[in-house]
Amino acid sequence: MQTLATDRVIIVGAGLGALYAALKLAPHPVVMISPEVLGEGASSAWAQGGVAAAMDAADSPDSHAADTVKAGAGTVNPAVADLVTREARDYILDLTTMGTPFDRTEDGGYVLSREAAHSFARVVRVKGDQAGAEIMAALIAQVRNTPSIQVLEGTMARDLEVTDGRVTGVVIQEAGGERSGPVLLRGAAVLLAGGGSGGLYALTTNPPRIRGQVIGMAARAGALIADAEFVQFHPTAMDVGEDPAPLATEALRGEGAILINKHGERFMQAIHPDAELAPRDIVARAIYAQVKADNRPMLDTRDVLGEAIKTQFPAVAEYCVRNGIDPAVDPIPIAPAAHYHMGGIATDTQGRATLDGLWVCGEASSTGLHGANRLASNGLLEALVYARICAEGMAQTLNHVAEAVPLELTFPDGGMPPAPEAVQSLRQTMTQNVGVVRDRAGLTRALATIAALEVAHGDSPSFLNMCATATLIAAGALLREESRGAHERSDFPEPADGPGQRSEMYLTDALAVRAQVCKELS
Repeated sequence: MQTLATDRVIIVGAGLGALYAALKLAPHPVVMISPEVLGEGASSAWAQGGVAAAMDAADSPDSHAADTVKAGAGTVNPAVADLVTREARDYILDLTTMGTPFDRTEDGGYVLSREAAHSFARVVRVKGDQAGAEIMAALIAQVRNTPSIQVLEGTMARDLEVTDGRVTGVVIQEAGGERSGPVLLRGAAVLLAGGGSGGLYALTTNPPRIRGQVIGMAARAGALIADAEFVQFHPTAMDVGEDPAPLATEALRGEGAILINKHGERFMQAIHPDAELAPRDIVARAIYAQVKADNRPMLDTRDVLGEAIKTQFPAVAEYCVRNGIDPAVDPIPIAPAAHYHMGGIATDTQGRATLDGLWVCGEASSTGLHGANRLASNGLLEALVYARICAEGMAQTLNHVAEAVPLELTFPDGGMPPAPEAVQSLRQTMTQNVGVVRDRAGLTRALATIAALEVAHGDSPSFLNMCATATLIAAGALLREESRGAHERSDFPEPADGPGQRSEMYLTDALAVRAQVCKELS
C-alpha cells in the first residue's frame, strides 16, 4: 500500500465540527478528508432548526443544562451538559463574527424559536429553516481563505492504522464509486468528525453517505463505543417516498403547528402535557402508532402559518412543492425517521477516544451530553464546543510547523465498493427490526441478518464499517432490557429501577453477542 507522511493534522469529515476544528487549529497545517465537495453531503448542512443557546435575558445556561439532563432520561453526564451550555452564547457570537446571517429582530437581537423539551425559546436560527446550510456556508468561506487548510475533496476514509495502541494514520480512497485502491496517510494527529449513522436505516433524514462508517471504522480499530443503542428518530420526516426523507423542522411546531391524523384528530394532547412540544421520543412513538394504525399522521401548519410558511420556512416549502403539496392548504404527511445517533465513539471531556492519538467531535462521538434522547438543536452546539476542545487538545501535542507541503495523491486501481443490494438489505433490516419500537425477536433477527450480510460482502471495508456500527446498535439494544428515552422495548416497556446507566461496548463484545444469537437461532 502506498504511504504518505505529513506534518498535517488529519481531519476525517467535512461538516460543522470538522470545519470549525480546522479553523481553530490554524495556523497549524490541516488536511480534511471530504467525500463530497465542501458543503455537499454533510449532515450539518441539512440541519434546519438551529443552534440552542441561552440568549434571552430571562434564560440561563443552568436552565439549558437542566433541560438537557431532563430530556436525556437519566443518562446525561451533568458535567458535560454544564460544559456545553455554559459557553453556548460565545459560539453564537463567534459564528456571527464569521459571517453567519442569523435571523435578527428589529432591535438587533436574535430571533429565538422554542423546540421540544426546551423550557425557553433558545434556538437561534437562520432564514427560518436554513441554519445548517448558512452556518456551513460561512465556515466554508473561512476555510477556503485559510492557507493552512488543505481539503481533499472526493476522498473517503475506510480504516485507521493503529500502532502499539496509538492511531498513526488513516487509510483513504477515492469516494467516487469507491473503486480506487487505498493510500495510507500518516499525520501528526487524527480527528474523526465524519457524522453519525442515520443512513443505516431505510427511512432516514440523513445524507446518503452518513451510514455509520466513521463509528464502525473506529470500532474495528479497537475504540470503545458508548450508548450505541440510542438512536433518535425525528418525529416529522415528510412521508413522501423520498430517500432520504425531507425534514419538516421542529421549529414549525414551535410556531404552533399541530399534529393530526387522517380523521382530523389532534392526538398529542391526550399523550403529553406539552402536546406537540413533548420530548422527541414521545412524539415519535405517538406518530409511529398512528402510522401502524393506518391513520396517516400529518403536520398541520395551515392555521398558524398559512402562506407565511413559504417565506419563513423556505426549505420545507420547497420540499412540499416538489411533492405536490401546498402547505398553506394541505397538511403535510409525516413519519418518524432515523435522524441522530446519540451514541458513538466514547470520548472524555477533552474529546479524546480510548485509542491514543485519536480525537472525535460531532455526531460520531458520544460525549455524554445527549443521554438517551438528544435535546433539540443541541447537536450543532455540541459539534462546535467539542471541535474547539479537540483543536486545543491536539495543538498541545503538536510540534511547531511553519508550513506543510501540500499533499499530492494518486490512487492506485482496485478497491471494492459495497454492493448496493447489500446496503439496501442492511438498511431495511435496521428499520424493520431496530427502529422506533424494538423487541428481542426483531433484534435477534437483525443481528443474524447483519452477520450473514457481512459474510457475503465482507470484501468491502466500507460495508464492514457499516455492519460494525449496525451490530453495535442492535447488540446494545438487545442488552438494554428496559425502555429509556429513544430506546423503546415493547417487551420491556418500563425503565429499569434506579438511576439510568450509560452503556459501553467494544466491537468484540458486540460480535460475541451476535455470535451467541446466531448460535441460538441455528
